[in-house]
Amino acid sequence: MRLVAESDAGNVVLEITGREVVISNPDKVFFPLRGDTKLDLVRFYLSIGDAVMRAMRDRPVLMQRFPNGASGSSFFQKRVPDSAPPWLSTMVVSTVNGTKSRALVIADLAHLVWAVNLGCLGFHSWPIRASGSLSCDELRIDLDPGPGTTFAMAQEAAAVTKELFDEVGIRSYIKTTGNRGLHVYVRLRSQWDSFAVRSAAVATARELSRRHPSLVTDAWWKEQRGARIFIDFNQNAPHKTVFAPWSVRARDHAPVSCGFEWADLPTIDPDQLTIATVPQRLADRGDPWADMDDHPQSLEPLLQMAQRDTAAGLPDAPWPPNYPKTASELPRVAPSRAKRVP
Repeated sequence: MRLVAESDAGNVVLEITGREVVISNPDKVFFPLRGDTKLDLVRFYLSIGDAVMRAMRDRPVLMQRFPNGASGSSFFQKRVPDSAPPWLSTMVVSTVNGTKSRALVIADLAHLVWAVNLGCLGFHSWPIRASGSLSCDELRIDLDPGPGTTFAMAQEAAAVTKELFDEVGIRSYIKTTGNRGLHVYVRLRSQWDSFAVRSAAVATARELSRRHPSLVTDAWWKEQRGARIFIDFNQNAPHKTVFAPWSVRARDHAPVSCGFEWADLPTIDPDQLTIATVPQRLADRGDPWADMDDHPQSLEPLLQMAQRDTAAGLPDAPWPPNYPKTASELPRVAPSRAKRVP
């Protein structure tokens, strides 16, 4: 990063990866608890540039914008505005219903900082690379702690997820979400589409709920989950995004969705992983996901589990309401509202 200019209006122009990026209102406070500003957030991302680009480079992202900082209102923005600079990389993404949008692609750090200047505090990335075959290259297991659960339960759920993946020969990585949950990632060989990846996630959720019924649930309907960790398999459905690694959550203390070593799982404290602490942690310990691209995994062990469930007569797991219904899916209605058979 190089400071190019400061305007009379207080804006600064930074040279980042050979491009000039304007930071308007750089002193605007984004995180009231600590007083971190928009420029502080820019500096954070630049300080962990290697790690964030390993995770996000070439991926389209959904931007979650907080124009007035973490304590203000927010909105999701999928489409890049027409006023964007001509050097900005984008790609057309399409929903399962055919709605198309021109989404931002994180081609380099200048692209990421351009979005931060718009007040983007949350980057939600697609599991594809813009320059690739558009096959999914990530399986993302979202361990979602619902009411009545604790972070310790999420830690235990992550441990049993790793245990299952180790058992079938799949290498996995873990990160905090910047909130109460945890995400387990698997880098995939680029040969499966999102329907296959979702099937693998469904099979994972079902197997873990069978093995650990008091801890983990695959129940799509909230009324059936109880105080258990829900494995949100539909985060792998087509066109779904997940809160990106190294992104900063819009919470007062600026927590980071931080990758860490599996050995640290029992002691990790998400609230201590913030824009103030993560850069030094990475400098001291290195990027725990640095070798992920060197180990693309096969989805076949999990797809075999899915085929076994199908052969046993299990229907497709419920899809979100805006997705087309599948032939083997049960009626999309909460059990308590289903019509009773006389």
